[in-house]
Amino acid sequence: MSSAFEQAANDVKNLSSKPHDEELLKVYALYKQATIGDNTTAQPGFLDFKGKAKWNAWNELKGTSKQKAESDYVDYVNFLKSKY
Repeated sequence: MSSAFEQAANDVKNLSSKPHDEELLKVYALYKQATIGDNTTAQPGFLDFKGKAKWNAWNELKGTSKQKAESDYVDYVNFLKSKY
């Protein structure tokens, strides 16, 4: 992990207001893809709406390299910092 990625991971926790759910899902998915890689976990159950949304967001990034996800994560957190 780069120092920029680590800084972005800290910065996203200290935004002045909470981003929208869709933005949070994107942050989550990019972080998971950058740190773990492709989603290989089992899909959550039908009634686990939050878990399913997070799983789907991460799964949509399948095939994205860890380096690209890390770069996209830093860029997106910087965008959120300017917005919030």
